[in-house]
Amino acid sequence: MEKGTTIGTEKIAALFDAGTFVETGAYMKRADGDLTGVVCGYGAIGGKLVYAFAQDSDRKKGAFDALQAEKIAMLYGMAIKNGAPIVGMFDSVGAVIDDGASAMSAYGKLLKCVSDASGVIPQIAVISGVCAGMSATVAAMFDVVVTVKEKSQLFVNAPFIVGKEVGGTEYTAQNGLASVCAENEGDAIAKVAKLVAWLPSNNEEGVIAEEITDDINRASSVEGLTGKALIEEIADASDFVELGGAYAKEMLTGLVTLGGVTCGVVASNASEKGGVITCDGAKKAAKLISFCDSFSIPVVTLIDSIGVEVSGEAEGAPLASQLGKLAMAYATADTAKITVVIGKAYGAAFTLMGSKALGADMVYALPESEISVMAPASAVAFLWNDKITEKTTRADLEEKWISEKAAPEAAAADGSIDDVIAAGELRQRICAAVYMLMMKNSGMPARKHCNLPL
Repeated sequence: MEKGTTIGTEKIAALFDAGTFVETGAYMKRADGDLTGVVCGYGAIGGKLVYAFAQDSDRKKGAFDALQAEKIAMLYGMAIKNGAPIVGMFDSVGAVIDDGASAMSAYGKLLKCVSDASGVIPQIAVISGVCAGMSATVAAMFDVVVTVKEKSQLFVNAPFIVGKEVGGTEYTAQNGLASVCAENEGDAIAKVAKLVAWLPSNNEEGVIAEEITDDINRASSVEGLTGKALIEEIADASDFVELGGAYAKEMLTGLVTLGGVTCGVVASNASEKGGVITCDGAKKAAKLISFCDSFSIPVVTLIDSIGVEVSGEAEGAPLASQLGKLAMAYATADTAKITVVIGKAYGAAFTLMGSKALGADMVYALPESEISVMAPASAVAFLWNDKITEKTTRADLEEKWISEKAAPEAAAADGSIDDVIAAGELRQRICAAVYMLMMKNSGMPARKHCNLPL
């Protein structure tokens, strides 16, 4: 096939600002004279430099071969050298079978490119058709995976092999493989453009801050709000880009801007299982924290959780290992970390979700929040059962526990939290902390020597 307008060239051109796309390796051909099944190039998205490749179903159905891997590898080399994001548009039936071992080596080359770029430049995958076998593994390594409703098929083994329907948009969203589900290809491109605008171009650019019209001192009306509604209330223009929304719904993750600064959000969702920390929820939160830390994106954590999951199934997951991953994600992250106890913070939930002990820079609590080593009912049963009399009921003791032992002031007294703040000041105080921490340095600044007194 000669170079010309194809599905691949149309898809990749639609991704960029009009007139900015420049193709690279446009005439690279296989030994049989056919163009390889991928279109590569660069251009501007919202004025920012971005590199992209689009597997082309008009060229051998996008079949993957060594030349396609070489073409994408060249693109990755330019993207890393110039510190710009990569967008990969996946639509391929698989490898060129008669290429044999070279096709498998080609997948290895692509896997290494993605791995080398991870944490250096943002990588966004768009599943615009079939993404099967090793291609699915490649796409899963990207930072964000966008699927297209009723078009995407993302699986390692096809449905006819595993004996059940797999790989569709709903399936991949529920198992956490898809970060964002778009209604159509136009919506997918719009979502990619928003991510590109909000994310740093590379790991050295630092915190992204844009001008906004929303007042950072706007009062927060958070009373009675949980989950997404709470996040949207404090976000600039109520704009929350949720990632993995259909997976582990008891834990919310995504991106917002606060005072114009792009921030990651980890929030327990009290409307789902009381915001309990599950194995999947812990993995979901740890992934976002790790991603944000790679690109110095501040992390805001909102706690309203009754604790960790209690079940035999969770123990076999194993729960301890997943909680350990969450703790390590917080403890090793050098980016700015701000935590607010919104409601309940019982037991390990308070410790694991961005506590000062795990390295949070600032920790706040709302006046009505409850910070307790265990649920008040359990605490009374365990410690104060002998205090129950005809005049002092169990309910009285639970109320006493909440007002004395679980009050945020008690946690503030030993430095576990920095301040008890009014609910109406929530947005203002978080924005102020984000601004204060924007230039956070992960270590001691270099100096030649101290400056001696006169």
